[in-house]
Amino acid sequence: MLDCLTWGTAHHFGDALAGQHRLRYRVFVQRAGWNVPHINEMEWDQYDTPAAHYLVWRDDNGEARGVVRFSPTNVPYMIADIWPEMVTDVPLPRDTLTWEATRLAVDPSASPALRRQIRREMVVGIMEFGLMYGVQRYIHLMPPTFVRSFLLGNGMNTWAVGPTRRIDGVPCAVWLTEVSAERLETVRKVTGVRQPVLRLADDDGMAPAVAA
Repeated sequence: MLDCLTWGTAHHFGDALAGQHRLRYRVFVQRAGWNVPHINEMEWDQYDTPAAHYLVWRDDNGEARGVVRFSPTNVPYMIADIWPEMVTDVPLPRDTLTWEATRLAVDPSASPALRRQIRREMVVGIMEFGLMYGVQRYIHLMPPTFVRSFLLGNGMNTWAVGPTRRIDGVPCAVWLTEVSAERLETVRKVTGVRQPVLRLADDDGMAPAVAA
């Protein structure tokens, strides 16, 4: 199950918002060595704003073990601000139909079986989220190896929209990922995750998992 939260709904999810910042610190600062803002063992940046939505996979103890952050491209977003030259095949999106996906991570300390489970539920959740919010595509900067294993390997339709270049020594490119009901069905077949995986909240409190 993935908790879907924003700054406005995070209070319904206990420690989930802080937990995903701690997971990001372990993955991106401690493990990957990124030079990004962090304090009290929590990683954050200027794109953690009220526009951001977070999907957080938590274990039975409530610890965040997987995360991805989404923001619509009609507000300032990372690729447009920092790496616009890496998008050469399409115009830089600035609309509500294209959302940027960033900080996609799975806890490296989890067992291989648990990491597989988290990845499968996360790709389903990414599709469910997109359909609920009217997203037609995601834009994201990722290494090709990660795209092949995490996205393409779990049934996503993802393609590069610019050249590959090294960022901090790691080959990366900007990609688009299709969001559609048909693609969600493909992802469900590939992953074997047939049930809805998102748990939402609104001003009235928690809501059950929502089917897309």
